[in-house]
Amino acid sequence: MTSFAALMLHETDGKVVPSLRHLDDADLPAGDVTVRVEWSTLNYKDGLILGGLGRLVRTYPHVPGIDFAGTVESSDSPAWKPGDKVVLTGWRVGEIHWGGYGQKARVKADWLVPLPDGLTTRQAMSLGTAGLTAMLAVMALEEHGLAPDGDGEVLVTGAAGGLGSVATVLLARRGYRVAASTGRASQHDYLRSLGAATVVDRAELSGGAGKPLLAERWAGCVDSVGGPTLAAVLASLKMRGAAAACGNAGGVELATTVLPFLLRGINLLGIDSAQCPTPRRLAAWRRLAGDMDLDLLDRMTSQARLTDLPELGARILKGEVRGRVVIDVAAG
Repeated sequence: MTSFAALMLHETDGKVVPSLRHLDDADLPAGDVTVRVEWSTLNYKDGLILGGLGRLVRTYPHVPGIDFAGTVESSDSPAWKPGDKVVLTGWRVGEIHWGGYGQKARVKADWLVPLPDGLTTRQAMSLGTAGLTAMLAVMALEEHGLAPDGDGEVLVTGAAGGLGSVATVLLARRGYRVAASTGRASQHDYLRSLGAATVVDRAELSGGAGKPLLAERWAGCVDSVGGPTLAAVLASLKMRGAAAACGNAGGVELATTVLPFLLRGINLLGIDSAQCPTPRRLAAWRRLAGDMDLDLLDRMTSQARLTDLPELGARILKGEVRGRVVIDVAAG
């Protein structure tokens, strides 16, 4: 096909307006590989972009969608041939380069990775950027000494969201005792169904605000919230514990001191899946394909279409979206 559907953003009088358009191959940006996009996802960053927030997109018109999976249609690179199944996350696709909310995408060859064995393109996007980031966070924590037979619970903040849901499943399946944090009482049963041993109300993590040290509580943490929540986590990590920080929905400011680092030897690990080196990216995808409970993945994933995205983008910013949302791009 040459004509294809895409959700395109235009900026009009300072306001970002999304609409479904029909484009042609000639409209695509420069790149080595053209992919027929089958599935994409909805992430918190996508919500910001759809709402025109955060200045993540500077040039319009723009096709958002920070990840996608599909089939190579044509390639000028020896690395890929037509028919190859591929996945793309990161490299600021959907921000400075057109992304996955179109039925075709044209990108650089080295941005793509092969679809991991054992996953369909839909399952790969049911994991998507959130799943990759969660896996990178678990890998980083374990490289810094976290082990299933260790002492204490591993906290997951923002656990009802996409990244938090995947992190909860991954940790629980590896034998960790997971404490899942959420601000929504309605999600407690959902989090327990993913393997959480306990559920922590988000309000508990705001206690002791401004104190450099709190009682030791967590052996480690996957944090997708940031802001005051992360500050409270750092103050309550156990000796030589670590927090893998991979989101800032709660803000980018971090009001803490050096005392948790000096007196307890804790580690703050920054997780950046966007610029992750290819070998580590491939290792994380392989582990996701092997470690993730695909039945649970299906249960924590809902499905939508391109036309649903404006409304869903507003909902994810309000914290009203649970788990993962996969977008059937091929259906338009």
